Amino acid sequence: MRHAKPAPPARPAPPADVLRTAGSIAAAQRADGALPWPDGHVDPWDHVECAMALSACGLAVPARLAYQWLRDTQRPDGSWPRATGGPGAATAETVTDHAAESHHAAYVAVGTWHEYLVTGDRKFTERMWPTVRAAIGWVLGLQAPRGEVAWERDAAGQPGEFALLSGCSSILQALRCAISLAGLAGEPQPDWELAAVQLGHALACHPEAFADKSRFAMDWYYPVLGGALRGTGAAERLARGWDTFLVPGLGVRCVSDQPWVTVAETCELVLALDACGQRERAREVFATVGRLRHDDGSYWTGWQYVNENHFPAERSSWTSAAVVLAADALDGFSAGAAIFRAVPAALSAWPQADLDSCGCGTAIGA
Repeated sequence: MRHAKPAPPARPAPPADVLRTAGSIAAAQRADGALPWPDGHVDPWDHVECAMALSACGLAVPARLAYQWLRDTQRPDGSWPRATGGPGAATAETVTDHAAESHHAAYVAVGTWHEYLVTGDRKFTERMWPTVRAAIGWVLGLQAPRGEVAWERDAAGQPGEFALLSGCSSILQALRCAISLAGLAGEPQPDWELAAVQLGHALACHPEAFADKSRFAMDWYYPVLGGALRGTGAAERLARGWDTFLVPGLGVRCVSDQPWVTVAETCELVLALDACGQRERAREVFATVGRLRHDDGSYWTGWQYVNENHFPAERSSWTSAAVVLAADALDGFSAGAAIFRAVPAALSAWPQADLDSCGCGTAIGA
């Protein structure tokens, strides 16, 4: 007798306050699907983050409209402009910065994989696959032999002179998601797999490959958030920067030398803590962001705690999106909740253990 497969456990509904936050993101969306900053400009990384938050809360129509915007605005080389619209733009569609950043382009793969996890919609991934394939191809055109990826290609087409630790950590996650999408599309990409291994090795073992941006909190936790470090390496890295960047009761400093905490960095640390199993600590950190919540469900970007002022005095959709994604990681109300925690199934056979101790004699942040 054949036994039926047990149904997966029911997921909790998103809390009402989280739904209200997602609603504030949807309210900021333009008719063409773009999800702009408060000043009106759009960049593809923050746009994707907002789309992920919308999807996690079941706002399928605005989420899909956001992905349509990505398909509509991708350039022939696979990239997106660093900024479209905003101050000085003749129209919302006017490109205001023609350069392109590598982690911006790569992040479409994370969003597309997340949307698939949330909805299980294969037709959606089929529509997005050419966009993802072109974007990752463009990104890997900026990869150095050691594995790091230059941070930009400028408006004249020249590659950036350095790589960013935080940006490359995000690209590593994007490559892993892109490889899973390639599997769904029936178009394996072994070159992408090699590129991901090389990038992961550079992130875990070669700090000299990256520009020194250590005053920024993102350089502290992003190797954990992007998956380059797990296990003891992740725990040790987070412990090293804890007293520098975490302000008890307030959240995470954006930069180490300024009395300024930001909601997005705080929530990304929550995701990094959750990804390496420190869930109780993640909840404690997440509890600090509530003081910067606005009545409409949106969140102030940051707080200057010496002057006791909102800084900058704006509420950005991508800040609210970071809150939604952190809440989902902790409470699991969408099927994409573990995207920062789990290696995609297509890569489960990879030798993931201890990239942070690969035997080359160096370690990130050492």
